[in-house]
Amino acid sequence: MNRRHLLLLTAATALAAPFRAFAYEVTYTDAQWRKRLTPDQYNILRQAGTEPPESSPLLNETRPGIYDCAGCALPVFSSKTKYDSGEGWPSFWAPLPKAVLTSDDTSVGMDRTEVHCARCGSHLGHVFPDGPQPTGLRYCIDGDALTFKPA
Repeated sequence: MNRRHLLLLTAATALAAPFRAFAYEVTYTDAQWRKRLTPDQYNILRQAGTEPPESSPLLNETRPGIYDCAGCALPVFSSKTKYDSGEGWPSFWAPLPKAVLTSDDTSVGMDRTEVHCARCGSHLGHVFPDGPQPTGLRYCIDGDALTFKPA
């Protein structure tokens, strides 16, 4: 191993260390995730894909209830914070306490904030600073990332 390889290995190890230190409460192998989820859910939750706008039945869901992560059933949003943003995906102005985590996302050439389930790390959607009060936030969430439990 030459000096350049040693430096690259050291840098890669240092960069990866924060990711190894964090473990979600619910974890599965890739094969287990594929077995548990539909192909559309797998694409969204595990590969950060998105569904076509206006395609989710949850977009027009208006009953009182709770929206859970489709990956691990953690309650993540309440119908009390759901609103019609006109964007084509279920939208909420706030998550339930300690239900989501966020990270920077520059995957499509723009700066966005990605929303993840706090228990299993699944991709749920994105949050934008153009929502209604009281938070001013719009959690734009893929319907296939959620399940709905009526109250």
